[in-house]
Amino acid sequence: QVQLVESGGGLVQPGGSLRLSCAASGSILSIGAMNWYRQAPGKPLALVAAITNGGSTNYADSVKGRFTISRDNAKNTVYLQMNSLRPEDTAVYYCNAKVLLLSLRELDSWGQGTQVTVSS
Repeated sequence: QVQLVESGGGLVQPGGSLRLSCAASGSILSIGAMNWYRQAPGKPLALVAAITNGGSTNYADSVKGRFTISRDNAKNTVYLQMNSLRPEDTAVYYCNAKVLLLSLRELDSWGQGTQVTVSS
């Protein structure tokens, strides 16, 4: 069993910053890619940023240069630093991780989501 717990969402003014965190816990042997997705009202789920266990990153074009994904493998935690936030960044943000359990079973795990609202 694996749990992903997100934190750090909230209300911020345009141009402001937020830092999201997502900590994985449970019977974890290793974690592969860790990703952040978001879903805005009336829109489909979309990949925001991804990071491999080696530290390679990938970003959606809409957030390049503003968001930074990072991870602490010792803490099984992934972060999303969001700067220069815009109203169109408003969404529920979800953490996702590809987890290898101690039982050698692979899981595609998701967090519960955290609301980010950018508004004046």
